Amino acid sequence: MVANILLLVLDTAGGFLTLMLLARFFMQWQRVPFRNQIGHFVVSTTDWVVRPLRRFVPGLFGLDLASLLPAWLVQVVLVFAELALNSAVFGSNPLSVMLGLWGVGLVELLRMAVYLVFAVVLMSAVLSWVSPHAPAAPVLDALAAPFLKPFRRVIPSIANVDLSPLVLLLVLQILLMVIGGLRNNFALLLFGN
Repeated sequence: MVANILLLVLDTAGGFLTLMLLARFFMQWQRVPFRNQIGHFVVSTTDWVVRPLRRFVPGLFGLDLASLLPAWLVQVVLVFAELALNSAVFGSNPLSVMLGLWGVGLVELLRMAVYLVFAVVLMSAVLSWVSPHAPAAPVLDALAAPFLKPFRRVIPSIANVDLSPLVLLLVLQILLMVIGGLRNNFALLLFGN
């Protein structure tokens, strides 16, 4: 029971930090300004890890790797902690185990990114109906727009209702299923099967 409580606390804290680092990555990638409540919150919760890393981890093609790398490492540590607390027996090849941890951590990072996009698109769609002038609405809209753009080109509005968020959410659900299969493939490296 203590292991489950510890795992819950680690997973909650690690998941929160990962989401904030991914939000910072997405906001910089989409050039969404940080001069708003959401931006200030994201920067305040991630500056302690991103600023020191920027000295060593350069950006790549305009992508902030100093935000992405710690998010991945947090997921690798969470995967290892989950397996260790559940008394998993790793395979005998340390290289295979390390590659498996890195792979599962990467898959978990992708899963968290899909959940973040899912939440942003859903909140953006709800705010567009309920409170389009809310302070968070422009930020969420700017984050959701690049993911919705390809769908808006193909799917016409019906009676002034944009159905592209519904289609994107369906695609994201399918993507989550694919990511689940990828996790199982990397898990084989961990246990030597």
